[in-house]
Amino acid sequence: MITNRELVTKYSRQAPRYTSYPSALHFREITDPSRQLQHIADNNTSPRPLSIYIHIPFCASLCWYCGCTKVITREPGQSRIYLDRLFAEMASMREKLHPDSYVVQLHFGGGTPTYLTPDELREVGTRLKSLFHFDDSMEFAVEVDPRRLTEDHVAALAEIGCNRVSIGVQDIRDDVQEAINRIQPMSVNETVVRWFRNAGIRHINIDLIYGLPLQSRQSFESTLASVKTLDPDRFAIFHYAHVPWMMPSQKLLDRYPMPDAHEKFAMLEMMIENLTGSGYTFIGMDHFAKTGDELSVARENGTLQRNFQGYSTRADTDIYGFGMSSISQIGNGYLQSVKDLDAYYERIDANELPYTREYLLSRDDLIRRNTIVRLMCDLELDFASIGEKWGIDAETYFENALTQLEEMVSDGLVAWTAGGFRVTKTGRMFLRNIATCFDAYFSASEKSQRYSKTV
Repeated sequence: MITNRELVTKYSRQAPRYTSYPSALHFREITDPSRQLQHIADNNTSPRPLSIYIHIPFCASLCWYCGCTKVITREPGQSRIYLDRLFAEMASMREKLHPDSYVVQLHFGGGTPTYLTPDELREVGTRLKSLFHFDDSMEFAVEVDPRRLTEDHVAALAEIGCNRVSIGVQDIRDDVQEAINRIQPMSVNETVVRWFRNAGIRHINIDLIYGLPLQSRQSFESTLASVKTLDPDRFAIFHYAHVPWMMPSQKLLDRYPMPDAHEKFAMLEMMIENLTGSGYTFIGMDHFAKTGDELSVARENGTLQRNFQGYSTRADTDIYGFGMSSISQIGNGYLQSVKDLDAYYERIDANELPYTREYLLSRDDLIRRNTIVRLMCDLELDFASIGEKWGIDAETYFENALTQLEEMVSDGLVAWTAGGFRVTKTGRMFLRNIATCFDAYFSASEKSQRYSKTV
């Protein structure tokens, strides 16, 4: 039997995170903008449930590990300039949507959404409510940086209907925080959580990262013990993606010792055992949710989804992204907005769509996307169900994938079942590797070294 150490050595390789299929690296430059308008029109001939993503790119300082699209500034007035364009973009898109479509999910991401002032947050909420119909059970989530948050920010978020916050913590140790240029005492986290609960926002997510400089299994266990005292509903614990060829600031981390693949695997093993023993369900590959949380319920009843926001409970929605670099998932197509702030302003001022890259999925893409999503959510595949849904003989269609899986069966990552296969306990820690078997683009793209490592 192959050992865990041998598995890590063998399977620690680059692969997508599969928040989309194909990944954004395969999107293509737009040559005919009229196609996007027609695609949006075709998808709005009847009412649709909507998921809205608002990208606020600004941060007051740079966290050296960060791989997000952001603009570092403390210049007064930048957010005002941005919001004027954001509101114009949303108003323009609202005219293209079916008038009876309704929003079931709303997410503010960044950057730092709470870079906005409390009054600006209130203004965003007011504009959204004037433009869109909100479902009564809508999830409204906001990513939060506690370091510059005020109690008035919290009050503003509660006033505009926010009911879930994701609090960025990453790590609580002083040496790690200094290494990544993010100083954030545990007392700050405790204060912010108390503010949110007092304001009635009781759905609390905590975001952590493992694989950062100076971390170890033992140090991360102490971080986990501390943040568990905050009693969050969910944890999102992401594997640090070291891609300095894409994010030059990450080169600053190379001066510190970083945990190798074997140490990171030990950290993952520890956190799974720790949190599942503390009343949390392990969701997919990087999320944990309390038993009874809707994410855990969705995992159990087979309705869990995966999209650009990670794991989700909202199925069959069109995702409309607003703001620079945002990605929309509309019907069978993806649209990505320009990543440069000035270019975004120019597009909106010219009353043009801000999209610069696109991808329209083929039937094969749709089949593979659905298969990979179900694998990453259900941790198993049933070939008869796939075949019935798509009108194919799934075992024949995925013949090459099943050949690749044979080696993973031998290595104990998956096990054949009567109708397909399931991911083993060990295999869950290599879920991205397993998914690559069904990725028609992976074998060519892995040589380009554009993805983070799986372990």
